[in-house]
Amino acid sequence: MATDAVSVSSETLFFRPITTADLDEVMVIERMSFRFPWSAGFFRQELQVPCARSILAELDNRTVGYVLFWLLPDAIDIHNIAVHLEYRRRGIACALLGEVIREARHQSFNRVLLEVRRSNIPAQTLYRKLGFATTGIRKGYYSDDGEDALAMSLQIT
Repeated sequence: MATDAVSVSSETLFFRPITTADLDEVMVIERMSFRFPWSAGFFRQELQVPCARSILAELDNRTVGYVLFWLLPDAIDIHNIAVHLEYRRRGIACALLGEVIREARHQSFNRVLLEVRRSNIPAQTLYRKLGFATTGIRKGYYSDDGEDALAMSLQIT
């Protein structure tokens, strides 16, 4: 995936794949974003999976967000997305998801899939705004606390 750029507010957001050199900054965002964050080791493993892809968002040479996803046979499955606390509500998550959707179209996939905590209403609102629909409930999906997840899907046309 090549480095791309889009405007967010009046600033330019740059995208590129995550490297292991980015993990310290990624972990700062991960820890501030989730009650039960992934470990740096888990990120390293995820980056080595052959079907795994990542997008890092940078603003003024600062890491402000990321998304990790897998290329499945007929869909993209988003595993993790987060935006730095100081940069939220500026369209960065929407821009990251737009990049994933663009990749799905580029790869000729017909769906983008994800799971989201049942309690994470802000994320659900964003996903619905982008056209995702709830397709099911995964009971006890999150092993850290047993919370259910909503399975959501976006049909690519």
